[in-house]
Amino acid sequence: MADRLHGFAAALLDPTLAAPSGLVGPDGEPSPKRFSVYRNNVVVGLTEALKSNFPAVTRIVGEEFFDAMARVFVASEPPTSPILLDYGAGFANFISEFEPAASLPYLPDVARLERAWLEAYHAAEAIPLTPEALTFIPGDRTADLTFSVHPSLRLIWSRFPILTIWQMNVGDGVPGPVDFAAGGEDVLLVRPAAEVEVRAMPPGGYEFVEALRLGQSLTGAMKIALGADPRFDLSGNIRDLIAAGVFIDCHLGNEPGLQMKGMRA
Repeated sequence: MADRLHGFAAALLDPTLAAPSGLVGPDGEPSPKRFSVYRNNVVVGLTEALKSNFPAVTRIVGEEFFDAMARVFVASEPPTSPILLDYGAGFANFISEFEPAASLPYLPDVARLERAWLEAYHAAEAIPLTPEALTFIPGDRTADLTFSVHPSLRLIWSRFPILTIWQMNVGDGVPGPVDFAAGGEDVLLVRPAAEVEVRAMPPGGYEFVEALRLGQSLTGAMKIALGADPRFDLSGNIRDLIAAGVFIDCHLGNEPGLQMKGMRA
């Protein structure tokens, strides 16, 4: 039975394969045309799911190109979950290897941003840390603080201006000239409330938040950020990150009474 199911699934996503043997219609006769219709409906459904999950990529390349690219992806990476919102986790990596898209080297990172947005939107809820929470930390111990980040936090590093490109190609965005010589844009996504917050990160910001996410102390993360970019501004980053709802608690090791959970304003 397992072999038959595997063969059915393979034929369903690969139009070069014949309809599985033993498959018959209501009249008891082989029905390759019925199977072809079903196959087409499945591929179209998965393609539409990808379009819904990657609207900016669709707009950038056009629907005809996207449909052709999606068909190849669907055949190579069938869904592993019945929830179509989950489909497309490997799409960005697929695009990076898809030769017809090679002339758009920024496209995989735009896809990564869109995937991160989807993950952030559906992530678990958590109460963000408020600025008032830090007032309970002894001033001489602030450098030793560590932070826990919001479950929806996603970080994207890119050597391309992907946030600018994405903003031009979603919703009411208007495509226009992009200055690729200006360098890349690192992007932070978080959903502390109903909407996903998407913002460009300042110099050293990506390295700083990533270091905190991995458990570095405030001092350790600051050193990493300054090593990445000497323009890094500690106070400005902390202020903006707390305002964005990136953290849900801060603490000084395991010392009792020195951990502050997120609080409603």
